[in-house]
Amino acid sequence: MNGRLGERHTRGVTDTVDIDATVSQRINLMRIVLISGIILVHVPYDPATSPYAGQFGGFDWLRVFLGDSLFRIGVPCLSAISGYLLFQRGFAGFDYRRTLRTKASTILVPFLLWNTAFLLLVLAAQSRGIGFGYLPDVLNATPREWMNLAFAIETWPVNIPLYFLRDLLLCLVLSPLIAIAVLRYPRTVLTLMLAYAVLPLPNGIFLKKSILFGFSFGVCAALHRFDIRRLDRFAVPLVLAVLAMAVALSLALFAFGPEFPAWLDMLRSLTAIFGIFGAWALSALLVRTAPGAALAKLGGLSFWIFCAHYPLLVLFWMVWNRIGGADAYPLFYVASPLLALAILVVSHAAARRFTPSLHALLTGRRLGSPRAPMGQRQHPPMEPSGSIAQRR
Repeated sequence: MNGRLGERHTRGVTDTVDIDATVSQRINLMRIVLISGIILVHVPYDPATSPYAGQFGGFDWLRVFLGDSLFRIGVPCLSAISGYLLFQRGFAGFDYRRTLRTKASTILVPFLLWNTAFLLLVLAAQSRGIGFGYLPDVLNATPREWMNLAFAIETWPVNIPLYFLRDLLLCLVLSPLIAIAVLRYPRTVLTLMLAYAVLPLPNGIFLKKSILFGFSFGVCAALHRFDIRRLDRFAVPLVLAVLAMAVALSLALFAFGPEFPAWLDMLRSLTAIFGIFGAWALSALLVRTAPGAALAKLGGLSFWIFCAHYPLLVLFWMVWNRIGGADAYPLFYVASPLLALAILVVSHAAARRFTPSLHALLTGRRLGSPRAPMGQRQHPPMEPSGSIAQRR
């Protein structure tokens, strides 16, 4: 067994390029679809417009289905992509020092830039009496609270979805240990990590436990050379199974929420993790369509959307509370994600064209040029996460 694994881990570059050529497009497609879905996870609301208040009937259930059930698969799935891409050339081709240097520019620098910029904007707004109640009280925060809001050392950053980048950096620091563990004892290690992610255990150093499992699962798939395309023949049943799980979960959440019993929280975590297989299966179906193929070429746009959507949603929510009302909340729920996507698509294109150096810093050099040969493209890990009640 160990000998055969060793042979597979030392396969040549040609084998790796063949794998990249077949899955690269689908990975890009999964990123843009999942990250667009994550926007729905973070659409703000207040107690009066909570989906669990039941004010809007079936529309509230739909919000629970999309935001608290279906698109919760985004975090573990994006984590799995990151782990898989990091070790797609095998353990022998992994350079830890080079990885840390590279990820400092592709993950750490964008995290610091996006989060710090938003923190300073919040400070400027609150110093003028704007934004209290929508965001953490930055103006009166203690030094320890400032450290957490800026760097997510113990708790969530001010730009909440960026916790994903923080936890992903931890996974990258631990990546050699994770790789050795899943290489030698894959079943045992993944079982233990699944238990950690699903059971009501302390988070430890991670803010979201499913990120560690997803990353480790991706590392395991890469090191053991799983042929992930073998699932394609079951694409339709897998997608339907994940949809059925998400529907069942949303019905339970809607019945019990907003405070969930431990077993329901465990079921939510398990459904999100199983969604890894459903998202991959869905990519097999979508990539064959013209819209799917077009989305797969968008490259760095997905990272831009991920980093910038939350501040926009908060801004829209602040404006809405001045001009709209609770009775018209469904309009806000539908319009705000669409408006955010439109602004982010246009701003990304403008930044890439007119300020390419700044664009490179903010996206970690994720250019996503569709002209690059598929097998030669680089895939920085992604690097995925609201009421203002901090939906995570």
